Amino acid sequence: MTRVLQTGRKEPASGEMRSCVVFLHGYGANGADLLGLADPLAEHLPDTLFVAPDAPETCAGSPMGFQWFPIPWIDGSSEEEAMDGMARAVADLDAFLDALMVDEDLMPEQVALVGFSQGTMMALHVAPRREDSLAGIVGFSGRLLAPELLTDEVVSRPPVLLVHGDQDDVVPPQSLPEAAEALQKAGWREVYAHVMKGTAHGIAPDGLSVALAFLRDKCGF
Repeated sequence: MTRVLQTGRKEPASGEMRSCVVFLHGYGANGADLLGLADPLAEHLPDTLFVAPDAPETCAGSPMGFQWFPIPWIDGSSEEEAMDGMARAVADLDAFLDALMVDEDLMPEQVALVGFSQGTMMALHVAPRREDSLAGIVGFSGRLLAPELLTDEVVSRPPVLLVHGDQDDVVPPQSLPEAAEALQKAGWREVYAHVMKGTAHGIAPDGLSVALAFLRDKCGF
C-alpha cells in the first residue's frame, strides 16, 4: 500500500494553470526546502502550479527532515534496506503523480520533475519508467541509480537537464557525465547539461536560470 505524501504548493501567479512543476527534495530536507524556488520561477512561469511533497520517511541521519530511502554510508542501514526503501518510495511517488494529474486535471506532458540530490535520483528513476512521457526532468546535484538497468526498463524518454556544481563534495561532479552517457546509451535524444562553476552541493543562480530556460524552451511551460 502506498503512502500519502504531505505536500506544499504555490498556486499559479496568473490564476490559470497550464503546467505543473513537482519539486523533489534531497536527503534530510523537506518539500518546503525547494518550494522557495517557486518564487523566482513563478515570475517567468505565471501559469505554472508548483508542488513540493515531503518524502515518505523521517530521516535517520537528519531527524527533522525526510528521506526517500535510506543511505547506508550515512545512516548505517543495509543495502537491502536501501533497495527496499527505494522500491517503496518509487511506488509512493508514482501514486502521487497519478493522483496529482487526476486532482488537477493535468496531462503528463504538462508536468515536469525538478529534483535535488536524492530527489534527482528519484526523478531519473521514476520518470523513464512511466508509460506516458512527462514534460521533462531537471536534476540538480544528483546521479542516475542503477544505470545498467535503464536500457531494459525505459518506457518513455522525456527531455532531461542535468545540473551539477563542480565543487560538490557530497555527490561527485562526475555523476553528471556518467548519467548523461547512460541516458544517451538508453536512447535519449534530448539530454542537456550545465556545470555550476565554484558551486558545492547546492543550486546556484546560474543553474536556476538554465533550469528556467529548459522548462520554457524544452518543456513548453
